[in-house]
Amino acid sequence: MLFNSFEFLVFLPIVFLLYWFVFKPLKWQNLFVVVASYLFYGWWDWRFLILIAITTFCSFASGLLLEKLEAYRARQKWISAANIVLNLLILCVFKYYNFFGENLVFLFQTFGMQLDWVTLDILLPVGISFYTFQALSYTIDVYQHKIKPTHDIIAFFAFISFFPQLVAGPIERATNLLPQFLAARSFSYEKAVDGMRQILWGLFKKMVVADNCATAVNTIFDEYQTLGGTHLFLGALFFTFQIYGDFSGYSDIAIGTARLFGINLMRNFNFPYFSRDIAEFWRRWHISLTTWFRDYIYIPLGGSRCSKWKAMRNTMVIFLVSGFWHGANWTFICWGAFHALLFLPLFFAGKNRKHKDEIAKGRILPTIKEMCQMLCTFLLVLIGWIIFRAETIYQAWNYIVCMVTKFDFILPRHGKDPLIYIAILIVIEWLQRNKQFGMQLENKGILRYRAVRWGLYYALFITTFLLAGNQANFIYFQF
Repeated sequence: MLFNSFEFLVFLPIVFLLYWFVFKPLKWQNLFVVVASYLFYGWWDWRFLILIAITTFCSFASGLLLEKLEAYRARQKWISAANIVLNLLILCVFKYYNFFGENLVFLFQTFGMQLDWVTLDILLPVGISFYTFQALSYTIDVYQHKIKPTHDIIAFFAFISFFPQLVAGPIERATNLLPQFLAARSFSYEKAVDGMRQILWGLFKKMVVADNCATAVNTIFDEYQTLGGTHLFLGALFFTFQIYGDFSGYSDIAIGTARLFGINLMRNFNFPYFSRDIAEFWRRWHISLTTWFRDYIYIPLGGSRCSKWKAMRNTMVIFLVSGFWHGANWTFICWGAFHALLFLPLFFAGKNRKHKDEIAKGRILPTIKEMCQMLCTFLLVLIGWIIFRAETIYQAWNYIVCMVTKFDFILPRHGKDPLIYIAILIVIEWLQRNKQFGMQLENKGILRYRAVRWGLYYALFITTFLLAGNQANFIYFQF
């Protein structure tokens, strides 16, 4: 069920009304969340429910076993490891089995040996990487005594399957989300209104910016060998905003929807295209995944509190794993390596945490230096997105070469409208860069008048549905 579909338009208000006015006791509310979430997830394919149920139950049981064996640390270690391996095994079979098989066959053929390998014709479950990582974090946090295991199986099922963030995040931690399902919740009008604003802004980014860019991107990437450099640059530019509008738009809708139910999800994007270097970009992009890798892989490996060479190894591992997490293709691994190579010079120079403040704070416009920093960072990110979008490394390399060597100043015939939508997005988010999202309004100045605020809401709502592009799945569903 897509957030930008008619089915969800019907689903959400029904679930909202039943949640607050029928299923008032906490246990019943949580049970209803589980039922609604499984209906939402099973809308794609009911077989997906089997996998998420297995992951959820095994993670819940592992928490209870870890508590029971508190006096036996060695046994706890085995229980934790067993659950982690089981969840990763499920993920690897459905997401990476064919990738490993095909590359193994190719490797043997390189040495003149023929290897028979059976590929599996299996459907990748939507969002399996997201809920798997969420379940893993619970087991690890319980093992490390960061959270006590819960005995409430219904609340735990709600924690793993909560439908707003189930299929594309944010990847929540048990320390933040699980306690919210264990405590009574009350309706907040202010929180609900703020949630609706964020949903509306997310729909604009997805339906107007991302979907309109997608049409031009698909055309340009399919015909890239016959097009000039200007077309190719615009194709890369459009994909840069397509993936941002698509993914951050989903996150906005998810966070806003959760607020309707009295649940606070973590922020997932912080205006990443205003970053002044690659390190800042990664603090602002897909924050829930970046911090997950930091806490559960980077720091356990030693983080930066070790020799420079080991810290470099840890950094490379994080970026390569991040790339591989995105999909079973060498282009994603290459994309991760590309960003690692951009990050490492900052790390060795001790400048990877230089830009942690708000850019152009207290000023309308950035300085020339800040503008140049943002532009350079943006162009590097854009090149990375070409690698990410390409089907093969050869196509990515060829696309970049053609874009540079065949550059011309011929006005493109593809996608003039997306440039306007991108410009609107940039202006609004720049003006709102000290807020949580683009439509977070304060009742100050002219906005203190309700008529003005509602006029803006209706204008954005009408604009979104009049200018919406062809409906497309959210890009990160495949991850």
